[in-house]
Amino acid sequence: MNRMLSAFTVILLVVCGALWLATDHYRDNAITYKAQRDKKARELELANATITDMQQRQRDVAAGRKRLRINATCSGTVREATGTSGMDNATGPRLADTAERDYFTLRERLMTMQKQLEGAQEYIRTQCIN
Repeated sequence: MNRMLSAFTVILLVVCGALWLATDHYRDNAITYKAQRDKKARELELANATITDMQQRQRDVAAGRKRLRINATCSGTVREATGTSGMDNATGPRLADTAERDYFTLRERLMTMQKQLEGAQEYIRTQCIN
């Protein structure tokens, strides 16, 4: 009887230890997955804020509330002042409407490509390297 009780106690302790290890393992996994979820949620929130900001800027430029400024030079030759007045172009260089739209489209696509690249790099780091 004493041996049976000892064996039962040992088996019970082993089962309790195994359950404790399994619980600890799954708890660690849950904490890791929660941290990953929170990180991805922050990244998604930042990406959505960036997209919203870009769309708002695009609407502002299209409506004329803001101007799209770029570093540009005039392609024509600039003549030196010779004493006679001539007709000066009062406006600075500006993009055409189609070029303006293309600029925002390219900027949006660049952001998408960057997110895809970061996702691929993260996948490689987590799945392929480890």
